[in-house]
Amino acid sequence: MKTRMARTLIVAAVTISGLTAAMPAQAESFRPGWRFAPPPGITITESRPRHALALQGNPYVSPVYLRQVVPYATTERSGTIVVDTRQHFLYFVLGDGRALRYGIGVARDGFEWSGTHRVTRKAEWPSWTPPAEMRRRQPGLPAFMEGGPNNPLGARALYLGSTLYRIHGTNEPWSIGQNVSSGCIRMTNADVIDLYGRVQLNTKVVVLS
Repeated sequence: MKTRMARTLIVAAVTISGLTAAMPAQAESFRPGWRFAPPPGITITESRPRHALALQGNPYVSPVYLRQVVPYATTERSGTIVVDTRQHFLYFVLGDGRALRYGIGVARDGFEWSGTHRVTRKAEWPSWTPPAEMRRRQPGLPAFMEGGPNNPLGARALYLGSTLYRIHGTNEPWSIGQNVSSGCIRMTNADVIDLYGRVQLNTKVVVLS
């Protein structure tokens, strides 16, 4: 047994020695911490984004607005959407004292509202027709905009009753946690896609003031 082990060690030593001799000079770069150079246009950084929203535009958006399951006491049935405009959270009620919580952007001063409605329409990459009163306030707005990544309604929209309000995505993820809209509820595109897949037509939506 000892003789066999000795032979094995000798063969391994010879093999490693041969590999070392055959490796080119630049092989010295293969040391701890070495890596290949990045492709053109890519810069490697040692820092890490603080949270997922940082990857989408603004490293100063609080991670509290990341999608997560939280304890939530409510008398609403599972499947209901509750929008807490003061705290900038949207809750999708799961039942058993829990809810899936999303960070949102809400109405700016003077455009706040509250009430109970139903989801009457769902749309993927919705087009946008700014209301006449919005165009009067902002004359530079287009009369119509096709859906797509540059559309302010983002990737998905849930239309609330007969109102002009929607729960929709945004191409300005840094606005999550802010009072920025004319009444609509904003979510990141990733979050609104997730919510869209969970919500059925006629879902109850409660907006708290």
